[in-house]
Amino acid sequence: MASNRVDPLKDLNEPQKQAVLTLEGPLLIVAGAGAGKTKTITNRIAHLMSTGIAGNRILALTFTNKAANEMRERVKKLLPEHHGPLPLLTTFHALGARLLREFHQEAGVARGFVIWDRDDSIRAIKKITKDLGQGDAAPRSFLSGISRRKGEGISAQMFAESASSYREKTLAEVWLEYEKVLAEEDALDFDDLLLRTLRLLQTRTDVLGKLQNRWTHITIDEYQDTNVAQFEIARLLAGPRRNICVVGDGDQLVYSWRGADIENLLSFETIFPGTKVVLLEQNYRSTRTILAAANAVIAKNVRRKEKNLFTENETGDPIHFAGSRNEVEEAWHIAEQIRNLIDGSAPRKVLAGEIAILYRENFQSRVLEEALLRYSIPYRVLGVRFFERAEVKDLLSYLRAARNPKSKADLSRIVATPPRGIGKTTLDKMLAGDTLTGAAGEKVQKFRDTLAKIKHGIETLPASEAVRYAAEASGIQKMLEADDEEGKERLGNIYELVNLAVRYDDQQCPEGIERLLEEAALQSEQDSLNSSADRAAVSLMTVHASKGLEFDAVFVTGLEQGLFPSTRESDPSTSLGAGRDNEEERRLFYVAMTRARKKLFLSYAHERMKYGAREPSLPSEFFDDIDDRLMVAKPRKRGLLDDWSDVIR
Repeated sequence: MASNRVDPLKDLNEPQKQAVLTLEGPLLIVAGAGAGKTKTITNRIAHLMSTGIAGNRILALTFTNKAANEMRERVKKLLPEHHGPLPLLTTFHALGARLLREFHQEAGVARGFVIWDRDDSIRAIKKITKDLGQGDAAPRSFLSGISRRKGEGISAQMFAESASSYREKTLAEVWLEYEKVLAEEDALDFDDLLLRTLRLLQTRTDVLGKLQNRWTHITIDEYQDTNVAQFEIARLLAGPRRNICVVGDGDQLVYSWRGADIENLLSFETIFPGTKVVLLEQNYRSTRTILAAANAVIAKNVRRKEKNLFTENETGDPIHFAGSRNEVEEAWHIAEQIRNLIDGSAPRKVLAGEIAILYRENFQSRVLEEALLRYSIPYRVLGVRFFERAEVKDLLSYLRAARNPKSKADLSRIVATPPRGIGKTTLDKMLAGDTLTGAAGEKVQKFRDTLAKIKHGIETLPASEAVRYAAEASGIQKMLEADDEEGKERLGNIYELVNLAVRYDDQQCPEGIERLLEEAALQSEQDSLNSSADRAAVSLMTVHASKGLEFDAVFVTGLEQGLFPSTRESDPSTSLGAGRDNEEERRLFYVAMTRARKKLFLSYAHERMKYGAREPSLPSEFFDDIDDRLMVAKPRKRGLLDDWSDVIR
C-alpha cells in the first residue's frame, strides 16, 4: 500500500467499519439520513482496491451524476498514488447507455441511437394521440403509464397482449405506435436504457457472462429507489459470486409513484440468503431536536426496517412552527425570517446558500418567489437546468442529428434555427423522404450539407473542438452574436458547453461526443447545483427534489391536510399511474425534516387559493406526531397570524 494512502477505517464509527471490512458476499447497509453513507461506500471501495482488487473489477451505481461524481472524487482522494484503472462509478441509466452501445448488435439497436428526453417523448405521444383521434388526451398521462410499466420490465407487446380494460387497450395502442416512432428514428427513451439492458442480460448469456466476469464487486447506492428493472439488472450482474453491497433507507423512499419498489429493500435478505446487515444510525447532520421530531414522525410507518437515529450533536434550537391567514402571508413571513437569518450576527447568521424552502407542489413557488423578490433576497428555483436552455438544446440537437439523420425530433427542432426559409410543408416532405426540387430542394440540401460537415467534425475532432465547430457551422454562433439583447448571455451558455466537452477530449472520436450527449440526456435536477452564483442564493424546490441535499436552515411550507400530506390517489401527471403508497407522504415529510442541520421551520396557511377559489385548510396531521416540547410559536386556536419575530431572536 502506498505510504500516504489514506486509511479507509480512519474516523469511522463501529457499524461503518463493519460495512467497510465486509468485502465478500451480499451486504445490506441500512443508512439513516445524515449517517455518512457516502463516506462508508467510498471507504469500502478504497478498501476493496487496497486488498488487491483492480478498480475496473468494481461497479458502483447510483441515481444522479452528481452523486456518482462525488463518490469518484472521494475514492481518488483516498487513493492519491493510485495509477491503475478506477472503478466504474455511474448511474443506472448511464450504465445502460454504455452497455447498449458496446453490445448494440446483440441488443438489436443502432450504435448511434439518440436518447430522447421527456420533451421528445411527450411531443411524439402528442402527435400519436392526435393521429389516433384522441387529441384531447394528456400525453403526460400516457408517458407516465408507459414509463412505469417499462420500469416493471414489461414491453409494449407484452402489455398489449394482457390489456383487458378500455384504458389499458388505449394505452397499449398508443404505446405500440410510440415504439414504432422510436424505432424509425433510432431513438431510445430513458426507460428503454433500463428495459433494453435488462432484455440484453436476460436473452444473451454470452454477454451476461462477460459482464459478470468484468465486475466482481457491485455496490448500489439509494437502493430503496430501485424499480423492478434495476433490481433485476443488479441481480443478474451479481451472478453466482453474490458480491453485491446495497445501501438504502426505506424511510427515504419517496418515488413509489415512479416505480420504486420498497420490496427490493425489505426482501433483500430473502433473495440473497446469508446477507450481512449493518445499521448506520448515528446522524452527523442534524441537531438532537430535529432528529427527535423526525424519529417520532417516521415511527408511525409499518413497512420499514426498524432503526432509530441518534446524534452526538448539540440539542439545538426548537422547531419553529407557525400558521398564517393565507399563502401570501405565509410567503411574506418566510421571506422576513430569511432576511433576519441572512442579516443576523454570528453565531445566528445563516448564509443565503445554506437556506432552503421546500414545498409539496411546484405551484407553491410563485408566491414564495414574489415575497423573496420584495425582500431583495437572491434565490434559485431548482429545476431550471443548464441542458434545458434553448440554445444548449439547439446545439445538442445539431450534434444528435448529425450523428443520426433519422432523428425527426432533432431535425424539426433545428431546421429553422437559424432560419433557413424551410417552412412546415417543406419540412414535412423532407422528413417523409420525398424528393424536393427547385428552391426548396436547394435549401434542404444546404441544411443536409451543414449536418454532414458537423458529422465530419464529430468523427475527426476532439469533443470540445467538435462542439465549437458545430456552433460555428450550424450558424448558431453567428445568430447569437447578432442578438444585442440576450445574445451575449446565451452565447456564454454555448461556450460553457464547449468547456464541459473538454472532459471528453481524451476519448476516441466519436465516443467523446457520444458521452457528452449521454451526460446531457441523463442529467437530473440536482446535477445543476454547481455554480458559485447559486451558492449565494436561497434554494426553492419540491421535497422530492431535496432528497440527498442538506442545509443549515430549512423551511417546510404548506403543511395542510390535503396538500401535505397529499390526498391524491396517484401521481399527478397521470391517471394511469398506480395508487400512492399510504406511508409515502410520511416518508416525504421525514425527508424534508432531515434536510435541516440546525434550524427547521414548519408553516401552514388557514386558507389557500386553489383552482381560482379560496378554500379553508386544516393543519397537517404530521404536527400531532411531534412533541409540543420540541416546538415554539404554536398557532392560536382562533387561527390568527403568529408573530415569528421572537423565534428568530
